[in-house]
Amino acid sequence: MKTKVVIVDDHKLIATAIGSIVNDFNDFEVLYDVGNGAELIDKFKYSRNRPDIILLDISMPVMDGFETARWLTRNYPNILVMALSMQDDEQSLFRMINNGARGFMHKNIHPRDLEIALQILLREKIYFPGWATEKLYSNIHNPQAAQLINPYNITAREEEFLKYVCMDLTYKEIAEKMALSHRTVDGYRDSLFTKVGTNSRVGLVLFAVKHRYFDPNNFEG
Repeated sequence: MKTKVVIVDDHKLIATAIGSIVNDFNDFEVLYDVGNGAELIDKFKYSRNRPDIILLDISMPVMDGFETARWLTRNYPNILVMALSMQDDEQSLFRMINNGARGFMHKNIHPRDLEIALQILLREKIYFPGWATEKLYSNIHNPQAAQLINPYNITAREEEFLKYVCMDLTYKEIAEKMALSHRTVDGYRDSLFTKVGTNSRVGLVLFAVKHRYFDPNNFEG
């Protein structure tokens, strides 16, 4: 069974083009596209119109991407939201993450990269390209937040795992990088979930960037 995708974008030509590309992927199909969040909510009255993934434009009339993402997170938290933007705008990135988006990408992404992004989003429940992680890092404005002590009792191997989590790697690929079993890596993930008080990879990325466990300029994977 193919993964169901809905496109929310007020530019019909762009929505149609993205839909055509997605429909060419083996594992995905587009249910429909709508021009804003209000139209999406109207469609959601019927369960058959509720997809697995929503590709969500940010700038739209009536009900924009920020408001739509917030509504989806509150009402349908299991639906994966991928934000779409024409620019690598850090303010929009932060707002969409805060409103529950699980991913963020440029509209000019190559079709093959779009397919990979959707596959990663479906499998890992998160997809942020390298430039988005760099934006997260560069916009942490409080250097004092980088404490010299380790109040979270994070081990050296967990710290290494945190760095890889911030990269475009699946958990399987992280296990290979660290020369560990997938089960051991899952153990690091679950331990860190408990220590830092989150239950998502997005939360781990934000924690790692805020507390200087990851520096995209200095870390070599």
